[in-house]
Amino acid sequence: MKSVKKEKDNERKGLFGGIKLTWFKVIIAAIVIGVYCGVIALIPATLNTSFRDICISFEVWILFGIVIIMNSESHKDSALKCFVFFLISQPLIYIVQDIVNHSNLLMTYYRFWILPTILCVPMGFIGYYMKKDKWWSLLILLPMMVFLGFHYSGFLRELVFIFPSHLLSAIFCAVTIIIYPLFIFKNRKIKNIGIVLGIIIILVFTIITIVKPKVYDIQFFGGDNYQVKKTDKVYLKDKKYGEARIKYESGVDEYCVNMSFVKGGKTEFVIVSKDGKKREYTIKVYPSKYDINEKK
Repeated sequence: MKSVKKEKDNERKGLFGGIKLTWFKVIIAAIVIGVYCGVIALIPATLNTSFRDICISFEVWILFGIVIIMNSESHKDSALKCFVFFLISQPLIYIVQDIVNHSNLLMTYYRFWILPTILCVPMGFIGYYMKKDKWWSLLILLPMMVFLGFHYSGFLRELVFIFPSHLLSAIFCAVTIIIYPLFIFKNRKIKNIGIVLGIIIILVFTIITIVKPKVYDIQFFGGDNYQVKKTDKVYLKDKKYGEARIKYESGVDEYCVNMSFVKGGKTEFVIVSKDGKKREYTIKVYPSKYDINEKK
């Protein structure tokens, strides 16, 4: 009877409990995912897109960890499989890039993943209690839901700044915040409370993003042909992108054009000197970089 009940539970849970997770599957999955992420990181077109987020952000890795936890056979099994999965997959991301580019990313960046990888042991052990379907099971999942909320807010800021940057990642975070309590828990009351908390998390972080959107500050000192002066006037031709002002930078002891962008894209700004001469520039603002060219 117990085996029949377990089979029905697994069948109902599907991805979150219905996989016979052998060590072979864990190791193969770690290798495949690590290599995949390394290859994605090598493709220039994926820069500042949802496709590369898996290489630098946590949201998809949270899914991998929960899937491992929910399909493990014991606390120890869960802890060890989470640890081994991340121990293999994370270095592979950098190793693939190092092999192709002859770089040294593994030694430079992997140190940031060492602590999270070690923490997989206690998190995998404690996370196994989510399978107990108790009220404290939801308390174990809740920090991950809030953590995803922070990721959702970050991606939403980028999306609002320049559409459709990180659109898929924002959707992924919002959907998984709801999916986890929906499919992890069998107890209807716990499931419903988890879904309500998930909706609240999404709403709160959406409001935070609207109230405090991304602002991209850019300093322009004039380049080779001109040095910005205190007496200059400056303005953006299209104010929907943000605002511009003359500002003194004490660190370099010079004046600059300080532009605060609330929206990415292509626009123009004008510097008017004291004698009335105008200098016009085009500026293309991306999520994490910009290009400025003087108009001839």
